[in-house]
Amino acid sequence: MTLSAFIHVQHLLGTGHAVRAAAIGKALAASGVEVTLATGNLLPPTLDTSGLEVVQLPPVKSPDAVFNRLVTPEGDPIDGIWEEQRTAATLKAFTAKPYDLLLTETYPFGRRQFEFELSALIATAKETDKPPLIATSIRDILVRKQELWKEEWMADQACAHYDRILIHSDPDFVQLADSFPFADKVEHLVRYTGFVDGGARPEPPEGLGEDEVIVSCGGGAVAQGLLMAALEARPLSRRAEDATWRLLVGHDISDMAFETYARSAGEGIIVERARKDFPGLLKRARLSVSQAGYNTVLDVLIAGVPAVFVPFAQVKETEQTQRANALAAHGRAVVTPEHDLSPEKLAAAIDDALALPRKHHEVLLGGAEKSAEILLDDLKARRP
Repeated sequence: MTLSAFIHVQHLLGTGHAVRAAAIGKALAASGVEVTLATGNLLPPTLDTSGLEVVQLPPVKSPDAVFNRLVTPEGDPIDGIWEEQRTAATLKAFTAKPYDLLLTETYPFGRRQFEFELSALIATAKETDKPPLIATSIRDILVRKQELWKEEWMADQACAHYDRILIHSDPDFVQLADSFPFADKVEHLVRYTGFVDGGARPEPPEGLGEDEVIVSCGGGAVAQGLLMAALEARPLSRRAEDATWRLLVGHDISDMAFETYARSAGEGIIVERARKDFPGLLKRARLSVSQAGYNTVLDVLIAGVPAVFVPFAQVKETEQTQRANALAAHGRAVVTPEHDLSPEKLAAAIDDALALPRKHHEVLLGGAEKSAEILLDDLKARRP
């Protein structure tokens, strides 16, 4: 009998959540599982979802880094009617057929804005004749909450409703307790999978990326400061002024803004959209300059390239700073703060990073495949 899985993912600004969810889905599909990926936002064009049944829920995103309101892709605020429609769409997709596995990406360790939808999804799953295995998939580092009760609520929800917590990190590198004060409460549910990479990616054309400085920003929704500083930093660097600088502008940045960046590029600077062969470019590069999102940091680790991280740290965000500092502690990167970034400070950080030895940090990978293995073992254990 073929097993089936329902994966729910909601990304708001960056694309890392969707990349991880799709990778796990593809690993399950490779093991013979029929996988439905229900996405609450528009998927990035660089994401490979072949082999998955993708259900597009009414899309929603955060318009900024404050994360205190949600809007449609057109910028319209959502309301109670929209929430009812979104919940109905999710439940319709989930009840279309019986599922053996329900995987919620991040929730309940985040995405409280979607409790109206996800609590209904969990309740519906538990009320079916044969309730599915219920699991959550979370990244290496969680964003700390100012109110401790919110974090305790996360742990209580996991203990009450979930069978498994998958943490996509190397426990020798970072553990749940590093960013979650109630880790001991959920320890019996936790399994570490290693980092989840995006799977096979195309190789760049011959010579492309060789000895370049690669500046990237993921989707790019909150990267204006980094991109503007990079456009002016090249002639200020002592160790990289002779290199070609390639600025990869994310697909969340408007065409108008992209054209502005392209027109502002000086000699030796190439401005283009984010590329599927980004990991291959990094392996050939002299240096990587980026924020410190999950996927980018993993690509940097695998490539072994020296790096400068300008972690996204607006409002209450702590995740990228923690991740960047962890790499800096291993001698793998230089970190420069976002809040007072300037072309001069970025150039100085680049010169410091290029003084670091080029080395690979041995980190546990294969998180998507390990996730599939853990979940399939859990499903086998539930069989009579």
